[in-house]
Parts: sequence; C-alpha cells; structure tokens
Amino acid sequence: MHKKPEKHMHKLGLLGKNISYSFSRNYFKLKFEKEGISDVIYDNFDIEDISVFPSIIKNTNGLKGLNVTIPYKQAVMPFLDKIDKKAKAIGAVNTIKIKKNGKLVGYNTDCYGFKKSIKHLLKPHHRKALILGTGGASKAIAYVLNELKIEYNFVSRTTSKDVHLTYDNLNETIIKEFDIIINCTPLGTFPNVENCPNIPYEGITEKHIMYDLIYNPLETKFLKLGKEHNAITINGLKMLELQAEKSWSIWNL
Repeated sequence: MHKKPEKHMHKLGLLGKNISYSFSRNYFKLKFEKEGISDVIYDNFDIEDISVFPSIIKNTNGLKGLNVTIPYKQAVMPFLDKIDKKAKAIGAVNTIKIKKNGKLVGYNTDCYGFKKSIKHLLKPHHRKALILGTGGASKAIAYVLNELKIEYNFVSRTTSKDVHLTYDNLNETIIKEFDIIINCTPLGTFPNVENCPNIPYEGITEKHIMYDLIYNPLETKFLKLGKEHNAITINGLKMLELQAEKSWSIWNL
C-alpha cells in the first residue's frame, strides 16, 4: 500500500470526559506502529460538555472518525446526521464516521465486542442475567442479551420504568437465579480499586459468569469476589479490543 504524503494526515480520536487514562489512544498508537500505518493519528478530545462537540468537528483538520465514551454515548446522538439501525435500537453511539461530504454517521460497536467476548463462555444453563448500572454501555449489553435470548434485569439504586431491582432488594436467592452478572458501573475502576457493586456475593457459585466492563485494574474487586466463589470471570479488555477493531473497519482508512 502506498503511503499518502504527509499533508494528507488522517485524524481519529476519542470523545469523552476525564479520559487521560483512555484505552483507545494507546491501543491505536500501538496498532499503527505494529502495522506500519503512518498517515493516521489518534487523539483524545477531552471535553467538559457536549456543546463543544460541533467546534471539534469544525476545527479539526483531517478528522475522519471518533470513538465516544462516558458520558457522551447518548448525548452525542442529536448532533449526528444519521444513526445506524443497531445503534438506534440500542440508544447509544460509541463510533462516529465522518463521511467525505462532512455528514456524521453514528454506530455502536460495543454490542459486537460484548457478544464476541462472552459467547464462548455461555453454557445451556446461562439463561438469566443481571445488568448492574443503566448507562450507555448497559444498553448495548441488553441488546446483545436479547439477541442471545437471555432474559435480563437492570439493577440500579432506584427503580424506574426499566429497572425493577435495586441494590437494596437484591438477595442471595435472586443472585443464585441470575447466573450471569455484568458490571456496567464504574465502581472499582483505578484508583478506587477497593470499591465494588454492593450485591450479595455469597449467592455466587461456580455456575456464574461474572463480567466486568472495567479493564483497569484487570481484576477488580467484583471479579476477585466472584473468583472466590469459583465463578467464571472476565474483564472488559477483550470487548474493548474487539470494538476498537470494529470501529477501525467502519472508518476503513
């Protein structure tokens, strides 16, 4: 493949808030080095408020695409010209492609990353899941569980139209009944590694899959407690790698 001249540098980036720790920038930097891609750079766009988003699009030369992370996966949607069917159904966007005509198209690659990373762990008895948290990522998780025909319930601090379970009314019996537990909250992320979702871990057994979307640290307290009860545990790293590659194929640079 011929390298493009310097002046045709393409730019990609991550849109989020307080994202200096970001997985994506490091992942793509290493990918570009390893694959000899020298005409693309990947940067963080760390913004205080989504209202800054249009000026990033307007003032960043050569911008071809963005990943979107907390807290903007839903907030960015009204700014887009088109939203992919799957992302629309999920109600969250984590990848934006900027077309040649300047139009912004939103996609969701979290669902791809999650599905591909959990599928090989599923056994016939894995029929019911608890999703801890109700943010943008939890919506992609729910979408995939639907596709896999796995029943699920959201757990949050308070009940709402979609949330029937709160942390206060979880008990051992409920935990035993739902043998997939997915942490979509930031609880336990570095540096607050002593935190974890407040669930009755004594209900966990070797039949459980404990999935934490967090990848820093690689083993959160949530996963450690799962492991102590012989559950299958998995962190968010594989999902992130898979969704990053899927984003790359959408940008197709």
